[in-house]
Amino acid sequence: MLDHINKHKVLFLDVETVPQFPDYAQVPEQTRKLWDHKCERIKQQETDTPETLYERAGIYAEFGKIVCISVGFFYKNNFRVTSFAGKDEIKILQAFSAMLMKSYFRNDTLLCAHNGKEFDFPYIARRMLVNGIKLPALLNLAGKKPWEIPHLDTMELWRFGDYKSYTSLELLASIFGIPTPKDDIKGQDVAKVFWQHDDLERIRKYCEKDVVTIARLFVCYSGQAFFADETIEFV
Repeated sequence: MLDHINKHKVLFLDVETVPQFPDYAQVPEQTRKLWDHKCERIKQQETDTPETLYERAGIYAEFGKIVCISVGFFYKNNFRVTSFAGKDEIKILQAFSAMLMKSYFRNDTLLCAHNGKEFDFPYIARRMLVNGIKLPALLNLAGKKPWEIPHLDTMELWRFGDYKSYTSLELLASIFGIPTPKDDIKGQDVAKVFWQHDDLERIRKYCEKDVVTIARLFVCYSGQAFFADETIEFV
């Protein structure tokens, strides 16, 4: 179903995010009040409190931050993967923005992520604005209608117009016989690995596995066999 798309013009990506502070007790008072208000709308059980829900703060661009962006692209016969990771979000975003501004990615490049239109693309754009970074053309999507956004979303593609359910990357990898990217940690573990274990390398590897899986899923959607580990270059 993706026969019309040149895979060499697609930049695959995945983002890992965490709450801006290690725990609820360390959130500044004004931000804490705003988080408390947010929790009134997102809590699902009576036992949910702003403190117990704070581990989920990383999924909201207003209360979270990016600690890793991994990208991958097809180059000749190989698939190249690289990451921008660290504790300084501004440096991560500046480096990623500089990459998008290179001539290789500027013209007819498409971004591709799993649930990217709902999460990765807007999250990166919002955090760039918060950090005073000019949006690259590929992320300047404000005001566009969903059908006007050219980028690809492997979850949206799988829906075939059905918007009733969420299908995880792990599940799709399983049914297509792709090695699981969740063989170490999962998304809900990232905040703990970052704030408690201080293990950015583990997060980077996890993020890169997701990028490889997204690209392999894209290839399977095209009706082809996914590429072998031997063709992956980490740069």
